[in-house]
Amino acid sequence: MWSKVEAYIKKHKLLNNNDLYFVALSGGADSVALLLLLKEHGFNVHAAHCNFHLRGAESDRDEAFCVSLCQQLGVELHRVHFCTREYAELHKVSIEMAARELRYRWFGQLCQDLGAAGVCVAHHRDDSVETVLLNLVRGTGLRGLTGIQPRSELVVPCGQDVQKQMKLVVLRPLLCVSRAEIEAFLAERGQEYVTDSTNLEADVQRNVVRLEVLPLLRKLNPAVAENIQRTAENLSEAQQVLIVTIASINSSNILNLSDLKKYGSSEYLEFEWLRKYGFNGDQVRQILDAETGRIVSSATGYDVLKDRERLIVEPALEPFNPMRIPEEGTYVLDGNKRFSVRKKPVYVSKESHIATLDAANVRFPLTVRRVEEGDWMQPYGMKGRKLLSDLMTDRKMTVFEKRRQLVVVDSQGIIVWAVGLRTDHRVAVGDQTKDVLEISFVTL
Repeated sequence: MWSKVEAYIKKHKLLNNNDLYFVALSGGADSVALLLLLKEHGFNVHAAHCNFHLRGAESDRDEAFCVSLCQQLGVELHRVHFCTREYAELHKVSIEMAARELRYRWFGQLCQDLGAAGVCVAHHRDDSVETVLLNLVRGTGLRGLTGIQPRSELVVPCGQDVQKQMKLVVLRPLLCVSRAEIEAFLAERGQEYVTDSTNLEADVQRNVVRLEVLPLLRKLNPAVAENIQRTAENLSEAQQVLIVTIASINSSNILNLSDLKKYGSSEYLEFEWLRKYGFNGDQVRQILDAETGRIVSSATGYDVLKDRERLIVEPALEPFNPMRIPEEGTYVLDGNKRFSVRKKPVYVSKESHIATLDAANVRFPLTVRRVEEGDWMQPYGMKGRKLLSDLMTDRKMTVFEKRRQLVVVDSQGIIVWAVGLRTDHRVAVGDQTKDVLEISFVTL
């Protein structure tokens, strides 16, 4: 079996003889085989065992076995105990997710503390095949059909500080071999291991696939697992090509849909571009089928706008508290926007970020707020009133730009300035103006 594992390690450049690695050791057949193989073939490894206290005496039995095994092999063992059920209840996650978060956070801390290059976990070919089948049943894209990857990088909290994060490299050298090959290897060696009784119960989806679905598929083709894994590896290669293609399309928050026409079908590329912002497949199809001007929000705090032949992504709009300006002075809005209001000798500004108004016709206090439905003004240089929504449409502003638009309103309810766009004719500088009220707006 080692020849296959060694070739797989070299192919994917997983391990280096000069580096330290942790082996996630549960005591089960897979992790025991992984530890034996790496130890016997000269890799510098420590073992790491998690006691999740989920199976009573069986959990303690597993830990004792790992202690004994590592003593026999002369491998340094690191152990940790978790109150997994309490963690799951506190963080409102499943037991499985709680165990995953706890162990990978601990693995990350171990690697950081001891300078290890990564943690080796004992996923094998059957695990990857089960993952492909589960994803297929649930509905998935190309990424979900590539199975478990030989190498992945996780971002995990650094210690107890959830705001501080670190990278954990997870390595899977056994993905090239089956569970049967692992058990045969251990039997040939006379090596004992422990069995998790929950793996023998068809009470979770993965175990249903393992104990019921795959045996049925093997009746159709005994090589079904090998064929599914080979297909997953082929799709993984295609995925890598697409990743490079996506990276070359656009690295900004704007995707020009016309640029994708040369690829024939663009929906997958659009999905991959939006996936980094937290959008799922249903949301991508929803935005692509929508008329221009439609906004869809992700669960991670981003909005995507379909604007004609473009997709634009930006953070979700934060609530805005109107700012009151009672008199001349300088006022800071939202920490990074500054309004400066002061009287000056008569002149007319030609700068979009500066408004000059007839001071005698503007009534304090002023209010700075976002534009609202139904807002109108008498734009300087135009006859009659005009809805601001129409004014912004004439300027070909996107929906994102429209919803961020600020206006300055005086105590008479006159929108004296649609910031950066137009001032109102009723407060315009004229022949009778004696003083100008200058309002400037800058982003710090």
